[in-house]
Amino acid sequence: MRVFKEEQRFTQTWIITLLTIQAVIAIIFVSNEFLKSRNGDITEYFGTLAIILAATGLIFLFKLRTRIDEVGIHYQFFPFHLKLKTIFWRDIETTKIRNYNAFSEYGGYGVKGTFFGKKIRGIAINVSGNTGIQLKLKNGKKILIGTLKKNDANTVINRYFNKN
Repeated sequence: MRVFKEEQRFTQTWIITLLTIQAVIAIIFVSNEFLKSRNGDITEYFGTLAIILAATGLIFLFKLRTRIDEVGIHYQFFPFHLKLKTIFWRDIETTKIRNYNAFSEYGGYGVKGTFFGKKIRGIAINVSGNTGIQLKLKNGKKILIGTLKKNDANTVINRYFNKN
């Protein structure tokens, strides 16, 4: 029995840089406002700083887990999905590994599907890269699950999808 497992997180340098710049600007702004007001509440100030840092660090909790086995393709985008969601082999019409552009096709990374594009392209669940497992389900829905291990994913998909 062959099983594919992958776990991805947001680790792109450009995302971390943008978040750091955003946090620094917010901290400077809040600190400046606090210093201007002579009777500012120190607890409110540190509370605001804590919220800024927590909101900035929240992205590091996000995680995409993918598992492919004899049952089907399982995925979880934590914290939106608290447990693995399963797409059974019997529910999949077609599957292929393909390159895509997260921004132009789906509007970015995460759980995405543009309002009008959802009917055409379906949804994407991704955190990095430009390669994904494209699924077309028998009910007409389309799902793209991002992967950084396209060869391993393709091998396991071919093993189980062709059997069903």
